[in-house]
Amino acid sequence: MPRLTRRIRARVLETFSGDVDGTPPWVRQIERGSDIGFFGPGSATWAVHGGMPTLVAGVRALLMQALHPGAMAGVHDWSRYKQDPLGRLAGTIQWLLTVTFGDEALARRESQRVAGYHRRVRGTYQDSSGVQQPYSADDPELKLWVHVVFTDAFLGCHLIWGDPIPGGADQYVSEWSVAGELLQVPTPPTTAQQLSDTLDSFAATGVLIADERVRETLRFLKRPPLHRSIRPAYRLIYAAAVASLEPQYRDMLGLKRSPFPVIWLTGVLLRLMRVVLGPASSSEAAARKRIAHLESTP
Repeated sequence: MPRLTRRIRARVLETFSGDVDGTPPWVRQIERGSDIGFFGPGSATWAVHGGMPTLVAGVRALLMQALHPGAMAGVHDWSRYKQDPLGRLAGTIQWLLTVTFGDEALARRESQRVAGYHRRVRGTYQDSSGVQQPYSADDPELKLWVHVVFTDAFLGCHLIWGDPIPGGADQYVSEWSVAGELLQVPTPPTTAQQLSDTLDSFAATGVLIADERVRETLRFLKRPPLHRSIRPAYRLIYAAAVASLEPQYRDMLGLKRSPFPVIWLTGVLLRLMRVVLGPASSSEAAARKRIAHLESTP
């Protein structure tokens, strides 16, 4: 591998996993376990979360999450995203890939870790009418919001840039509802239509707003403190995330779609990234190693 490609690969892996080889300690835990996990090879979840469109989906999920003032207050008051943006990103990726590729016990432990942190996140926020409202990251409404925008982002981006999903969109939403249940999300949607309807129900209540906190977060997401070697790629990914949003949510956020062909350009970028990073993530490789060991053990 040419030296420049190796350097870019290391920088990207460090950005998204916290490790230049893409194998932090939690990835090595995925190699161990007593079952194939909640999903397994051939599942819709492995197809979506193992694909390169996840690079765009993570940004899109953060954009959507910011529209709920309770979720935005939790990020603003409790998260160190400005001081350590990559640390927060790596923590989210750890949960996503552990639940996706780990065995069932590991997925439960990781979800309990995240839930334990969420129970401490609480405070107040100002709603659209100016009234102070209490919030807790453990509130059923907030947990449902975060789950649906996450699911919508990863599904939507994969439908634009990914390969066909085994079983289709409904299969992915149904499978990933398990992750919602692990975090005690109330009645997570199990079909693509239910997912869309749940998002629309939040918009219909008028709870979603884009205030100064949201605008501050958007400015940060547009130009985070990344290494200069990956800034150009990130700027395209950000533009693609904005372009992939449903128009009503893009309008709520006050964002405009780029006049450039960012959807096509991002497809090219993601194919190049797959060449640079390899055909499978280290998490998927670890899971396949675990499953192969289980199948070879009498």
